[in-house]
Amino acid sequence: MVNFAQVGNDLYTGKRSIDFIGRQKTWYAVSAVLIVLALVGIFARGLNFGIEFRGGSEFRINSVSSTQGYEQKAQTAVQKAGIEGNVVATIIGGNSVRVQTEAANEHNEPAKEALAAGFGVASTNVSASLIGPSWGQSVSSKAIQALIVFLVLVALVMAIYFRTWTMAVAGLVALIHDLIITVGVYALFGFEITPSSMIGFLTILGYSLYDTVVVFDKVRENTTAAMANRRRTYRQAANLAVNQTLVRSVNTTVVALLPIAAILVVGFTRLGPGTLLDLSLALFVGIAVGAYSSIFIATPLLVDLRRGQTAVKELDKVATRTQAKATVGASVVGGSARPTVAAASPASAPLASSESSEASAAADGARVTAHAGRSASDAPTDAPVREVHKWAQSGPRNQPKRPPKSKR
Repeated sequence: MVNFAQVGNDLYTGKRSIDFIGRQKTWYAVSAVLIVLALVGIFARGLNFGIEFRGGSEFRINSVSSTQGYEQKAQTAVQKAGIEGNVVATIIGGNSVRVQTEAANEHNEPAKEALAAGFGVASTNVSASLIGPSWGQSVSSKAIQALIVFLVLVALVMAIYFRTWTMAVAGLVALIHDLIITVGVYALFGFEITPSSMIGFLTILGYSLYDTVVVFDKVRENTTAAMANRRRTYRQAANLAVNQTLVRSVNTTVVALLPIAAILVVGFTRLGPGTLLDLSLALFVGIAVGAYSSIFIATPLLVDLRRGQTAVKELDKVATRTQAKATVGASVVGGSARPTVAAASPASAPLASSESSEASAAADGARVTAHAGRSASDAPTDAPVREVHKWAQSGPRNQPKRPPKSKR
């Protein structure tokens, strides 16, 4: 069974590593496909704006005993009342039906009576409201203005906080990436865009930015340390930062998506269309896409933007050279190619001041001779032979003692 706590610890310490930066072309390709599909949905199929943006009349039929064939009943009643154009009918809360049409104007009362008769309810159970397009246009213009101001402020704050324009550019690209894909999902599946959806679009930008800033903060910490000790390349330090924040990003995303998913299920099955459902749908799609962009798009793009800078090039050269030396040293120590030691004769061992020292030196000399003989037989025949100092033959702890001053 997988121990997620151990996996997270290994990712943080570097014992395990996922190469997010090295596979950036794969992530770019996935995002490019998603963006193309989103743009096709936006420009080819178009956005399904709600009645708040296009204007019209809305009728609500309450206490409906049977909703079977509600779309056809609504279409027939509206046409009977003399209202032309598209008719959108949806079920709300299980026993209520919402019917949206073009502006009814003088056909308002005939439409109410026709809908009451079509669904078999009293006319008092049918409510009507007229919505003008000016309110929706005002909301759209204000949302666009807020988006522009938000992006400008985000760019300035990130550039000042991280002290580099590359992180600001990468963060903005990730934000625009999330917004395009989220709106594209609405266009492809025909979801209705309401003022609540617009609020959701602006909200997900804040969430995506928060997740990206957390990753970038760790990237800055690791790359600053790499610039100081010259042991990792910029790419390696950035990739380690993404691995270290991966578990945190996944946990935060899952915790945020679970309650939103519950609201979506209740909204689709029980509540029907409304402010809660519109807002939760935008948040669910945006948070999921934002988590993807902060991990797979923002940091790889940052590394690509800084790849050509002089400081990063110099760091990569020094770190690569240092790592190559460390690899060669480790292979020499761990391999079979060890330096050859010349065989020493026991007779060449230095004399000690006592018999015990002589016996110890002789025994140590014999061990060194045997080891040297094995090393010499294993080493190549043309390897240079190095003589061992006479004191080193018996080891550092068995060096001969100096005679006292009285006997010198």
